[in-house]
Amino acid sequence: MAGAAHGALPPLGFTPPAPGSYRLYHILRAPDGAVLETDGSAHRLSEFTTGKVTVFSFIYTYCSDPKGCPLAYETLHTLRAAIRNDAALRDQVRFVSMSFDPRNDTPDTMRLYGDPETRDQRGVRWHFLTAPSGPALAPVLDGFGQDLAVAEDQPAGQRVPVLSHMLKVYLIDAAGSVREIYSPAFLHPTMLLGDIKTLLLERRAAKK
Repeated sequence: MAGAAHGALPPLGFTPPAPGSYRLYHILRAPDGAVLETDGSAHRLSEFTTGKVTVFSFIYTYCSDPKGCPLAYETLHTLRAAIRNDAALRDQVRFVSMSFDPRNDTPDTMRLYGDPETRDQRGVRWHFLTAPSGPALAPVLDGFGQDLAVAEDQPAGQRVPVLSHMLKVYLIDAAGSVREIYSPAFLHPTMLLGDIKTLLLERRAAKK
């Protein structure tokens, strides 16, 4: 996406409603669970889904589906550049990408995958998380309503895309409530930016 590094957003094709002119409804409570940061430290997922507006997605590092994890990564990368240039937004938003595959996506693997983003901490944190085990991940997936199909185990050492899922990106408010879920058809930086601003305007109005 040309210009994304400078905060430019790609064209949307239509004029979206102005931030604050519509309401985003409460869809579900973001689930909690055990997670690992890229340094291997143990945390609760709720540490990364409350306190700020959070853009959350599930990924796995070796996904090659152009309408899957790579699309989420590119969209969030572009959105992050735009938010970073807005002083009123950048300290109020975080990004979180969590792996579907804790067996292969260890903390070190997630660190390497997210390294360009985690090193660049200019106002917008992007966390790359994994779960300590498959059983620890399962209730998080269930809580988000994220489907995942896993093929039979491949031969040892053979890393091929064996996970099948529908891409979903979740917008979570500062209280930990999911307010929007984006499928690939609606996953556009401009749409997310407008919804983020709407949540922040809502929060500001509630404090008055």
